[in-house]
Amino acid sequence: MIEIQILTPIPAIAESVLAESILGRAREAGLIRIETVDLRRWTSDRHRTVDDAPYGGGPGMIMKIAPIAAALAELRRAGSKVIFLTPQGKPLRQTIVREFAREQHLILLCGHYEGIDQRVVEHLIDEEISIGDYILTNGVLGALVLSDAIARLIPGVLGDDQSAVTESFETGLLDHPHYTRPEEFNGWRVPSILLSGNHGAIAAWRAERAMEATKKNRPDLLG
Repeated sequence: MIEIQILTPIPAIAESVLAESILGRAREAGLIRIETVDLRRWTSDRHRTVDDAPYGGGPGMIMKIAPIAAALAELRRAGSKVIFLTPQGKPLRQTIVREFAREQHLILLCGHYEGIDQRVVEHLIDEEISIGDYILTNGVLGALVLSDAIARLIPGVLGDDQSAVTESFETGLLDHPHYTRPEEFNGWRVPSILLSGNHGAIAAWRAERAMEATKKNRPDLLG
């Protein structure tokens, strides 16, 4: 069973998300272990400070190396992988999610403030990951995205395990369109092929629609 620890000075941001929906049920069922870890546990000053002004001047505050180093020294064990969520990281892809889902223990280090002491990146982590080309107020949101993506690949987490292998990116294409009842709404009808009962024709239609959606919205996926 995979274990994920989200290391952050603001753990409360993640707690409500981890307790709800699929993630919450997966934790309760013992299918995955996910917990938040308060980085401030490894501070020694009265204010439990995890950041300081940057050398050389500039705006914002920088996360200090000492609390992070102490936390990782205690949390890391054989088989651990430390991932830093940062806009400077490698873009997250489904192939990467699948690789992470096979790990035993992930420590997700969340960036906050203006940045993090570069010595953490150079000496204390295994991989940098970005969830997109934009900036968030804190890395916990990115860690939750990654945790959710990993969790749904764990057998038993989804109601139907086939759901995890028939969606966007799993085949290299975007997902095909989906429809459900009613058959007609405001004059908009469900495509007749989906009502035909011809599963071979339905599969072919879905493959065609998936290719069309990919060409239209994500042509970069086609190489």
